[in-house]
Amino acid sequence: MDRPLPSAILASEKRKWWTISFLMALVLLLAIWFLRQVFRSELSASKISTAMVERGSVTNTINATGEVLPEFEEVLSSPIAASVQRVLLDAGQKVNAGQSILTLDKSSITTEYEKLQFLIESKENEIHKLRLDLEKSYFDIKSSNQIKQLRISNLTDMVTGAKRLYKAGGGTMEDIEQAELNLKVAQLEKKQLENEISSKQKTMKIELREAELALAIQRNEVSALKRKMGQADIVASRTGVVTWVNQNIGASIQQGEALARIADLSSFKVAGSVSDVQLENLHTNMPAVIRIGEKQLKGKVINISPSVKNGIVSFDVRLEEHDNSLLRPNMKVEIFLITAVHEKTMRITNGAAFNGSNLQDVFVVTKGKAVRTKIKTGLSNFDYIEVLNGLNVGDQVIVSDMNTYKNQSEIVISP
Repeated sequence: MDRPLPSAILASEKRKWWTISFLMALVLLLAIWFLRQVFRSELSASKISTAMVERGSVTNTINATGEVLPEFEEVLSSPIAASVQRVLLDAGQKVNAGQSILTLDKSSITTEYEKLQFLIESKENEIHKLRLDLEKSYFDIKSSNQIKQLRISNLTDMVTGAKRLYKAGGGTMEDIEQAELNLKVAQLEKKQLENEISSKQKTMKIELREAELALAIQRNEVSALKRKMGQADIVASRTGVVTWVNQNIGASIQQGEALARIADLSSFKVAGSVSDVQLENLHTNMPAVIRIGEKQLKGKVINISPSVKNGIVSFDVRLEEHDNSLLRPNMKVEIFLITAVHEKTMRITNGAAFNGSNLQDVFVVTKGKAVRTKIKTGLSNFDYIEVLNGLNVGDQVIVSDMNTYKNQSEIVISP
């Protein structure tokens, strides 16, 4: 028959079971600790960039590119078709108003000037001849008219004599009628001659006027050529700096072709360009910030090009500090066009951690850990992001790229 085990044996078995259970629990805890140590997320503080949430202003901006240009630049073009004869000043040299920059070969325009002078002399002789012909014609017709008048007077006397003779019985009615007919014919001939005189005078006056107009046109052409000959020595109309000059000696130049540019380098503007997608947001008097390295210059949009070229809209920005020492001709700069401003709002320094979405997760550093936190953002620009909620002033936020840890809710920050 079965007998109960002694109490000593039972106590030994019980201690053995508790010991095994304790060891198994210890092994399990050690395993869990080990796995957590192996798989836990840890990040060195030296590999991240953080920024503190603060209060301040945030501006919403449109990014654009720009080029610094002189605010006043004059283009000197060729007044004539010629060739470059001599260059007196090089690009970069200062020039005073009235100072010559280059000269052109004037031989072709000189020949044309002399030809026009000859044509003017010929036209003047033609006009003189027309005047003489007009005077002679007028004199001849006037003399013929006087002769006609004498004949009419004589025929009038003959009509009177025929009538007197008829009353005295020595003449006939046919003699009277013949004398009256001859008088009427003479009167018609005189009237015809008077009409010829008037018509001839009008015609010759028109011819004379046409000749005088042609002469006036040629004289204007000569005056214009003379003025162009004087302008063939390209001179500066204002004090400035030569930014470009055509130095191709002997090169053929067409009328109107640019020969030199003079700029006033004491005052600058910025020529900007932006995608036409932003055309609706672009308007005159729009505030703008020009970034030159770490320096920012303020300005405003003064005009916008009405045309779009290759999807790009051009505009000009007038600077408040248009004479800033950092400005250089043709310098490439960044332009930030301000569309909105929020004052005294929560903001944080912009960085790679922000993806442009209004709702996103960031990591807030607290007590040696980075904790994932969902936030809502508002306005943004190159420098700052507006924080609408999810953070408090004074929170330390990682602003460097945290895409590697996008699935982690908490990260240990090691020294």
